[in-house]
Amino acid sequence: MQFGSVPTVGVDALTPGAFLLDVREDDEWAAGHAEGALHIPMSEFVSRYGELTETAPENGEIFVLCRSGGRSAQVTQYLVQQGLDAVNVAGGMQAWEAAGRPVSDGKGGAGTVV
Repeated sequence: MQFGSVPTVGVDALTPGAFLLDVREDDEWAAGHAEGALHIPMSEFVSRYGELTETAPENGEIFVLCRSGGRSAQVTQYLVQQGLDAVNVAGGMQAWEAAGRPVSDGKGGAGTVV
């Protein structure tokens, strides 16, 4: 599936162990996120790009999440332009939560998507 010219998949395509990049802002992340996701807010993304390249699996897919899929589509487009195998997750964390996937508050409790 494509979101404009951006590779896009639904939450159902994500398998356990998929590399997730959450580009939501700090308050959104703190309220609830996918356990194990790398968090780099879109507003800080270019300056923190090295964190992604150090953490992402070599030659592996990077699944990019935001709240609903708009910001993540922009970041995905940027990553594809950099030659990375990035894929936007349609519906973002709202779709993740709606699909019954776990949302963590990072403190051992259940989180919520804001």
